[in-house]
Amino acid sequence: MCSSSAYAICCPEHARLEREFQEARDRMRSLLRLRQLTRSEQRALADKVAMTIARLKEHIAAHRCGR
Repeated sequence: MCSSSAYAICCPEHARLEREFQEARDRMRSLLRLRQLTRSEQRALADKVAMTIARLKEHIAAHRCGR
């Protein structure tokens, strides 16, 4: 079992999923700052962020690398 500061080192999949979440979140934030998004664009970006969070939570639950 990894310490909380070493999840990425112990579990490459956890690190990949965290990066995926951060990239989706940062993309949404950047686009919101740059211009007014349509509702469908906002929804698509929010869905992508939500899906990355869900995949990370599923991974943590399945592999216990987040405990």
